[in-house]
Amino acid sequence: MGKKKIVEKSKEELLKETESLETTLAKKTQQAVKQKVEQGRIYINATYNNTMITVTDNRGNVITWMSSGSIGFSGPKKATPFAASKVAEAIVQKIQRSGPTDVEVLVRGLGSGRDAAIRSLAAKGLNITSLKDVTPIPHNGPRPRKVRRV
Repeated sequence: MGKKKIVEKSKEELLKETESLETTLAKKTQQAVKQKVEQGRIYINATYNNTMITVTDNRGNVITWMSSGSIGFSGPKKATPFAASKVAEAIVQKIQRSGPTDVEVLVRGLGSGRDAAIRSLAAKGLNITSLKDVTPIPHNGPRPRKVRRV
């Protein structure tokens, strides 16, 4: 194995290392301050199989997201209103420090968790400025295929 060599650093080298650590910490705190958002949007996607909530700023940059599957619900329990309310509570806890307080809510989908998610967001103290349903609705659609002749 051999002898281990012990390296002693001079005071100048130690000072340089501490200065570099301080500058990196200062940069990280500046980045955290940049993430402070006053207004934002919350997108609720309620499908028959899952409920997903995404929080963005006004430009559309994603701050955080969560789904009922990521919390721990599995199978048909993911699409329940209870799971949707738990997802909304978890999102509010995530964005409490840095996230938006005044939000626009955009709801998409026909799942059973859409109303429960909105109610729990309002109950947790978020200021909902507008509520919009952006579910895509087909109107007439493309031309149907020709009739099959046998």
